Amino acid sequence: MTAFASRRGALGATGWAWEMRGVNARGLDLRLRLPDGIDGLEPAIRAALQDRFNRGNITLGLRLTREEGQQAATLDEAQLDRMLQALDAVQDRAMAMGVTLAQPTAADVLNLRGVLSQRSDEAEAEALKPALLADLAPLLDDFAAMRASEGAALKQVIEGQLQRIAALVEEAATAAESRRDEVRANMGAALRRVMEEASEADPDRVAQELALIAVKSDVTEEVDRLRAHIAAARALLADPAPAGRKLDFLAQEFNREANTLCSKSGAPGLTAIGLDLKATIDQMREQIQNVE
Repeated sequence: MTAFASRRGALGATGWAWEMRGVNARGLDLRLRLPDGIDGLEPAIRAALQDRFNRGNITLGLRLTREEGQQAATLDEAQLDRMLQALDAVQDRAMAMGVTLAQPTAADVLNLRGVLSQRSDEAEAEALKPALLADLAPLLDDFAAMRASEGAALKQVIEGQLQRIAALVEEAATAAESRRDEVRANMGAALRRVMEEASEADPDRVAQELALIAVKSDVTEEVDRLRAHIAAARALLADPAPAGRKLDFLAQEFNREANTLCSKSGAPGLTAIGLDLKATIDQMREQIQNVE
């Protein structure tokens, strides 16, 4: 299901901003955009997402910022010694070649690479990962709450579609029952015509063939299975556990039974009901794709 959540936090001079988006997907597809340099952060976040969600294309991004004024300047004395030795060698070489160089100032030396560095406080760096993971939980809560809100609306839509399907199934059952006597009479008339036109035909074999045709045109089994599927779908919707994949499979079974009902209908009225049933099932299946 689609959802969005964002959150900001800070630890000392380091600030962060979370942004989380989700769209529909058949399975769970995670895309993480995290800063480098924090050991173990990505596996921990991935595990938290997999533990919380079962379906959806989820993108989670984290951006870190740091107030430069809060960073302490650190002098690397070993690097300073190396740079001074290099400068001294340059001066000696220049003098040997008759080249006069200006003396570097202290500021020039400090600007050499590695001599003066801005380093984060080590204690703050060690505490950053736990702080980020602690802030992740409320972000996931906000994201899940938005999904739940959409899920509640989808539940009402699907329940309405199930109610329509149930009504059509009962219409199909009534239509099939109303034409049962007609089918029986037609079968009897057909049997008499065959026996009159082909006196050598085996009556028992002809009766068996007609019985087989009658079975193939009977939609009782399809109606019964559709009723069972409706009950199963309602039970899944009432269960708070994730049910998207099960409902998706059940929708396929709905469609299969509706197809069979249409192929066996043998009457315009029952066929029309079957087509309406298929259309409603397709609409329900589209909504089910959004359910976790």
